[in-house]
Amino acid sequence: MTIQYEIGDSLYLNITNKCPCNCEFCIRKNGDNAYGSEPLWLEHEPSLEEIYEALDKVNLNKYKEIVFCGFGEPLERLDTLTEVCKYLRKRNSPPIRVNTNGLSDLINEKPTAHLLENLVDIISISLNAGTEQEYLRVTNPKFKQNAFKAVQDFAVDCKAYIPKVIFTVVDVIPTSEINLAQKIADKLQIPLRVRKYDC
Repeated sequence: MTIQYEIGDSLYLNITNKCPCNCEFCIRKNGDNAYGSEPLWLEHEPSLEEIYEALDKVNLNKYKEIVFCGFGEPLERLDTLTEVCKYLRKRNSPPIRVNTNGLSDLINEKPTAHLLENLVDIISISLNAGTEQEYLRVTNPKFKQNAFKAVQDFAVDCKAYIPKVIFTVVDVIPTSEINLAQKIADKLQIPLRVRKYDC
């Protein structure tokens, strides 16, 4: 069971396979692993003890950052994620980043950005589109009409608690959607990164 894996000089943590979306460009649709990792489909949701054991096997100081990103939405396991962040802080870990679809408040049925304060250094939020119609089409979230606004509201909330907040879109969406996403990002004063889609 792959809980931690490396990409470049970052250590990635795969703590769940749950996700409320079924994105057209989800990397899970292309195979069982990512960037040469071992298979990322989990036999079960790893316990805190299993996650700590996996972390104890590596030298955290060799990495530039620790990233919560695997074959699921990490904030599906909000309580587990925050506990692991506390554990990493005690070990003087490098900066902690969370890659998320931004639907944490809907998933957990409460405001959640404040729970990441002093635990997460960077949060990368997938905006995925520039319009609600296109967002719903490419992301297929189970929350439907509430989702696109919820992503934006969560991102704005995160600005009060997390030092660095960024939006991302993948470069396979139409240029027109990227431009509209940029307008949203500019309006909310959150940087937008257009990332290359690696299939």
